[in-house]
Amino acid sequence: MTKESNNNTRKFETEAVRTQTERSQFLEHSTPMYLTSSFVFEDAEDMRASFAEEKDRNIYSRYSNPTSTEFIDKVCKMEGAEAGFAFASGMAAVYSTFVALLECGDHIVSCKSVFGSTHTLFTQFFPKWDISTSYFDVNDLDALEGLITSKTKIIYAETPTNPGVDVLDLEVLGNIAKKHGLIFIIDNCFASPYLQQPIKFGADLIIHSGTKLMDGQGRVLAGITVGSHELMDKIYRFARITGPALSPFNAWVLSKSLETLALRVDRHCSNALALATFLEDHPKVEWVKYPFLKSHPKYEIAKKQMKAGGCVVAFEVKGGLEAGKRFFDSIKMLSLSANLGDSRSIVTHPASTTHSKLTTEERKAVGISDGMVRVSVGLEHIDDIVQDIEQALG
Repeated sequence: MTKESNNNTRKFETEAVRTQTERSQFLEHSTPMYLTSSFVFEDAEDMRASFAEEKDRNIYSRYSNPTSTEFIDKVCKMEGAEAGFAFASGMAAVYSTFVALLECGDHIVSCKSVFGSTHTLFTQFFPKWDISTSYFDVNDLDALEGLITSKTKIIYAETPTNPGVDVLDLEVLGNIAKKHGLIFIIDNCFASPYLQQPIKFGADLIIHSGTKLMDGQGRVLAGITVGSHELMDKIYRFARITGPALSPFNAWVLSKSLETLALRVDRHCSNALALATFLEDHPKVEWVKYPFLKSHPKYEIAKKQMKAGGCVVAFEVKGGLEAGKRFFDSIKMLSLSANLGDSRSIVTHPASTTHSKLTTEERKAVGISDGMVRVSVGLEHIDDIVQDIEQALG
């Protein structure tokens, strides 16, 4: 686990570039990779004191590694967090965070619109350990407090949500969590720390899939959780024993990627808004959802807590499932994939991919129709993105 001091006045972009591991005796300008499984000790006393945690130093890369530490430090500074731990994937971060904090009999209150694998975790695996989950609707935060019981420990949400691009009011959620003494956890993957810092609105922990915008080029799997010293210590101790740590190589790739996060996300957002605006006026599109479209039902909330709208646009092709299939089969340049936040634009059919494990009723309940399309808008020229979407719509 890395602990990070946030007593600095440097801007986001500067911290992304200038937060680095201390230089070695070779005085390298670009941080090297520390591809080592373990570290050596000076003598018996050094080894004893290190394992007794009397010294803050690297012991084994399952616990910590200089390259992973640099990545974690950057994310902590970006999110305004005190400490963090990096995981082998986004779902490893989700699972480890919850399991480290929950006990048998505990209860989660979660936004109904969550990633399909997270939903499966809540409904199929956690019940084995008598951990239950109640869902609230993204459009009915007033009902949330009615779900809280004496066993509730965590309030969890994604915003914007996957894949419906719904927006939840972080300030309202933070106030409810504080009122009831609950741990407030936000999946901030769709926004990235460049666009949104949930800790400012009362979140205790932030989870990211580093696989998405943080990497930005579809190269590595990664996850990270950051937050308060107290909660992260519990997560670190669980992860140290169970072994879901991020590899140093992937950490190096991600740390380098974060140097360009702001530049990339600015382009993602401008392209996504332009595509959403185009789709809103298209005769073969039923509806469009994008946080920074004025037609989005939570546009004002999005403007309050986000710098821009993100890279994901959701829309419905008129004509139902068959029209949707024709659209996907007609795509020429954009990729058909389940990833997002990539430099290459991606179109996904959530009902048959990312959320296929949900029943039809469960998908409808979170706004995922059979004809819904999720576009992760990339860094290509916007004219070429629009052209491919337009020809596929026919």
